[in-house]
Amino acid sequence: MHKEIHLEDEICAHLAAHGWAYAAKDPDGYDRARALYPADVLAWVQAAQPDAWAALQKHHGTKAGDTLLDRLRVQLDQRGALDVLRFGIELMGVKGALRLAQFRPAMTLNAEVSARYQANILRVVRQVRYSLHHENCLDLVLFLNGMPVASAELKSDFTQSVDNAVDQYRFDRLPQTKGKPPEPLLSFPQGALVHFAVSNLSVRMTTKLLGPDTRFLPFDRGCDGAAGNPPHPRGHRTAYLWEEVWERDSWLEILGRYLVPVKNDKQQLTGVIFPRWHQLDVTRNLQAAVRQDGPGARYLVQHSAGSGKTNSIAWTAHFLAELHDAADKKVFDTVLVISDRNVIDGQLQEALFGFERTKGVVATITNEESSKSAKLAEALGGGKKIVVCTIQTFPFAMQAVHELAATQGKRFAVIADEAHSSQSGQAAAQLRKVLTQPELEALEDGGEVSTEDLLAADMAARAGQDAITFVAFTATPKGRTLELFGTRPDPPSTSTACARRSRKASSSTCCRITSPTRWPSNWPARGSRRARPR
Repeated sequence: MHKEIHLEDEICAHLAAHGWAYAAKDPDGYDRARALYPADVLAWVQAAQPDAWAALQKHHGTKAGDTLLDRLRVQLDQRGALDVLRFGIELMGVKGALRLAQFRPAMTLNAEVSARYQANILRVVRQVRYSLHHENCLDLVLFLNGMPVASAELKSDFTQSVDNAVDQYRFDRLPQTKGKPPEPLLSFPQGALVHFAVSNLSVRMTTKLLGPDTRFLPFDRGCDGAAGNPPHPRGHRTAYLWEEVWERDSWLEILGRYLVPVKNDKQQLTGVIFPRWHQLDVTRNLQAAVRQDGPGARYLVQHSAGSGKTNSIAWTAHFLAELHDAADKKVFDTVLVISDRNVIDGQLQEALFGFERTKGVVATITNEESSKSAKLAEALGGGKKIVVCTIQTFPFAMQAVHELAATQGKRFAVIADEAHSSQSGQAAAQLRKVLTQPELEALEDGGEVSTEDLLAADMAARAGQDAITFVAFTATPKGRTLELFGTRPDPPSTSTACARRSRKASSSTCCRITSPTRWPSNWPARGSRRARPR
């Protein structure tokens, strides 16, 4: 594997064997002017929406195909690729929006939707000459139903490194050359949604090409608590990218559920959030564990600050609010998020609207509310998908959760972010009831109460509540948290978000907990501030 062409061969062969369309002559089918793969656009519409295609032919005759492709290009330029991919386009003569993709719904009972999902066409095309102004080519371009959704530049570490692929994007794959129109495939927001720099050893990614100013983020798994990737038993260390991330169902889920549009105060699209590996890992592990365990379990997520924890919490809240079990029954009535981070509420609102175009599904209860108990009862009992409260309103929220679970049989997921603390008020008063003597002395000596403390206190005081699932996000679990959740999270090497320049590793690790276990002898004493083994 001394040349990148061999890496290219291997990736394409794997994808072709696992549900992707691929042929050696595929580059000939690419439309440079429209930045589309026209045959797949038309094939998708004809197979998945035959009535819409018949209506197009009735109104436009032999020009139906060109009409569709031209309209699609205009809508991509005006609205951006993510919005078009998720919500389709309007065409004269077609009733309702014409879909450009079908993502897997939370429920699987609708046979028509399931058939459209299976009809999605994923295609990998190599050596794509993308420009009308020169003959530069991208190593790989990934398409969904004819729309480019990702590109990749590959390098062999025997001759070059991932840094060379990054520099190739920054200096040779410009979204616009001076004096020339923009390149539709490489421009934001109308072009591919993400661009990968890939070598045998490492992966980086960006969602917005800005020439020399382009910022790439690591997309590595982490190796033994540090940067990089662990050895692969059968080949390249970065094989997880095409074997797992680009796996058909995984890739469609990322495009349909994970990507979040970022807008400024004027509601102008300024960026797109693409999940990093550790965020995919933790949110998917959580969903799988909760689906298997049902309500009433406890989960501890070790997630360092600065590694996208806010986004991970937002994704977790959204996914748990939509989660259905094997019988297509909704697992939770409401998801309660405890944090003082205003940005979480804003991201939840923006993410949910980006997925569903539905407002009002997130309710926020702050300490300034004059009737917190009434507001919480209304939000938690009134069908809100997600309720966000502060550490000061946490005791009122948990009282309402327990009452609704006991009297109405409602089921809740409670997600706690340990980032913020308080020294007084109802929160500290509740915590004092269950503190050990060393912990109480620490609090009286100026210590603070965190959401992690409060969650642990509530769990200790109300053990055996089968209708409530607890999820705690923390950088360094405290002793009481470890005791109540029953086990220490797996080592950070399981999933690591690599720091940029310091080479320090920040991690997120999901571990399943079903029952408390004995306090290990090599851990700090209960009540100690130090949670890690010596």
